[in-house]
Amino acid sequence: MKSEDILAALERQAELGGGQRRLDRQRAAGKLTARERIDAFFDPGTFEEVDKLVTHRCRDFGMDEHVVPGDGVVAGHGLVDDRPVFAFAQDFTVFGGSLSETNAAKIVKIMDLALELGAPIVGLNDSGGARIQEGVLSLAGYADIFLRNTLASGVVPQISAIMGPCAGGAVYSPAITDFTIMVKDTSYMFITGPEVIRAVTHEEVTKEQLGGAMTHNATSGVAHFAVDGDRECLALIRTLLSYMPSNNLDDPPHAPSGDPADREAPALDSIVPDSPTEPYDMQQVVDEVVDAGSFLEVQRHHARNLIVGFARIDGRPIGVVANQPAVLAGTLDIDASVKGARFVRFCDAFNLPLVAFEDVPGFLPGTVQELGGIIRHGAKLLFAFAEATVPKATVITRKAYGGAYCVMSSKHLRTDYNAAWPTAEIAVMGPEGAVSILYKRELDAAADAAAARAEKTSEFRRKFATPYIAASRGFVDEIIRPRDTRRKLATVLRRLETKRNRNPPKKHGNIPL
Repeated sequence: MKSEDILAALERQAELGGGQRRLDRQRAAGKLTARERIDAFFDPGTFEEVDKLVTHRCRDFGMDEHVVPGDGVVAGHGLVDDRPVFAFAQDFTVFGGSLSETNAAKIVKIMDLALELGAPIVGLNDSGGARIQEGVLSLAGYADIFLRNTLASGVVPQISAIMGPCAGGAVYSPAITDFTIMVKDTSYMFITGPEVIRAVTHEEVTKEQLGGAMTHNATSGVAHFAVDGDRECLALIRTLLSYMPSNNLDDPPHAPSGDPADREAPALDSIVPDSPTEPYDMQQVVDEVVDAGSFLEVQRHHARNLIVGFARIDGRPIGVVANQPAVLAGTLDIDASVKGARFVRFCDAFNLPLVAFEDVPGFLPGTVQELGGIIRHGAKLLFAFAEATVPKATVITRKAYGGAYCVMSSKHLRTDYNAAWPTAEIAVMGPEGAVSILYKRELDAAADAAAARAEKTSEFRRKFATPYIAASRGFVDEIIRPRDTRRKLATVLRRLETKRNRNPPKKHGNIPL
């Protein structure tokens, strides 16, 4: 047989993976094959495969009789919207997508190349875990990948898609990457499966309850997005990448905007209710301010009292962090603090300006929060905003009370532009609580305590819970009409494009983990 024919035969074998029967079974389960995923992800005709003919080296347990070129992973590079991206797709049809020594080496090779060339890394995970037949070699392969994930963190964007099983040690690679997307009904993540849990703790739990897409999106916060199918997952990764630079030395990509930068938003003038205790939807504020249709929310189902996500203003990508008064009155709790801190640090690492919309009455009170470490976790968000050197802007729409005022990108944390709406209330605590402390004796002695309390509360709110005192001190740069918020932010972000700020020289800070 000619050498060309041998090569063609090996390539056909690699493209068939575990064989036609297993490929058909994969599709019948509602999943694309590894190669179909790669084709759907990259710009047509741009994918270049690496190590297509690599095979495993295990000769024990009869493995020498089962040799498949490619060894269960498709790896290489291509273009996404004309920008280079490196990716690997685990092939569940070959040994259940299990990680072997050579399989891991292929993944490590493209990760090293991506780091050298400054391009994003995308992992399409669909694997039963470590290849048992290879023992410690497989475990070493995982550790090699974890090291690259860590070294690449903050240097190039890393996105993980969970498109099938991801269990045991395999989960730590997605956990280190920047964003994790899970496909509903066909993917799951856990360290120990239902069978082990049943044997050890006698708990009865299904794979979906333990590690399904909505479990990790809504409850654990491990995942950032949940989608309905493989194609939606791959399209979302492309959309995510469109907001990000290729690496930490590049600027985020601008996109043409048909939404005028000076557009007014009259609906914002009446969005804050007259009653300070009445909720409203901060999502509407964000949508009115950013370029039309540009907001992509991250972790939408988790810690819903804080909104985070990507958007554009005048075509410039930004990161948005906003309190949500419609959930838990917009208070900051443990989950919201961790969610916000991680997002802020990603934006800072990749040169994305941060815009905060603030309406926060404080940190969520209660023994559960205090004993759960709200002090430590709340400090993470404080640390993240204080550490960030990218352009930062904050708009206070209503409440900014106590330590939460400081934490939400206040002027004191080196925020470049701080604005307040006329409805803003900036104080150590809410008027009701302040009056109870300041006028306790007077209220106790009053003939009509309720009337006296109402009068004092109204007086406190009028004199102290306003944005004007903060503005007089320079802690708020200006008080703006709500309808002008978009125009003001567009101007500020344009002005701050050349901002250069550095932290003191150090190896790294010690964020309160």
